[in-house]
Amino acid sequence: MDLPADIEWRISDAPVPYAEALAFMEERAAAIRLGEARECIWLLEHPPLFTAGTSADPAELFNPRGFPVFDAGRGGRYTYHGPGQRIGYVMLDLDKRGKDIRRFVHSLEQWMIDALGQLGVNAHRAEGRIGIWVGEGVDEAKIGALGVRVKRWVTLHGFAINVAPDLSHFTGIVPCGIADFGVTSLVELGKQIPLASVDAALKRSLWSFLKALEQPCKVS
Repeated sequence: MDLPADIEWRISDAPVPYAEALAFMEERAAAIRLGEARECIWLLEHPPLFTAGTSADPAELFNPRGFPVFDAGRGGRYTYHGPGQRIGYVMLDLDKRGKDIRRFVHSLEQWMIDALGQLGVNAHRAEGRIGIWVGEGVDEAKIGALGVRVKRWVTLHGFAINVAPDLSHFTGIVPCGIADFGVTSLVELGKQIPLASVDAALKRSLWSFLKALEQPCKVS
């Protein structure tokens, strides 16, 4: 499928150090704002680490393995990143895409849900809980996380989908401040799906995501 000419679709095969990714996003967002670079969607993995959002509570960080902890500058609380997790950093110019942050977040959630649906996973939002979820009742668990920042109407950060991470690493935090529910992954759900297939599903759903940014937000 052809990609929009004004968006760079970037994939890194090797895990990217978090500080390097953060510096790239900041530099790219500034260049997008100045009209000196294309928008960018970057798919990657990180080495094992925790990131702290602007609402992070130190009491929710246990970190028995001593993973590095980074201040992310995005919204939200503590999040784990590591190998086997598909991270998507989304650098888009909302100045030309409607200037609606709530619509952007809602559309980003739907993009994840649509891509997971293509992989045979019925995912959903959960009222009052951030993230993307699967299952019902006592079996409900989080399979995807979101955390975004908007700087001069350019977006930074984005989402993470648990493909095949070491789920024990999540015990080092209260993921996104939600202690009453667990986390899961595609592998945990019995789906052996390579990252390349996840990337392809995201790519197939990209046009729908971009189109959604043009529509009025119906979220109450």
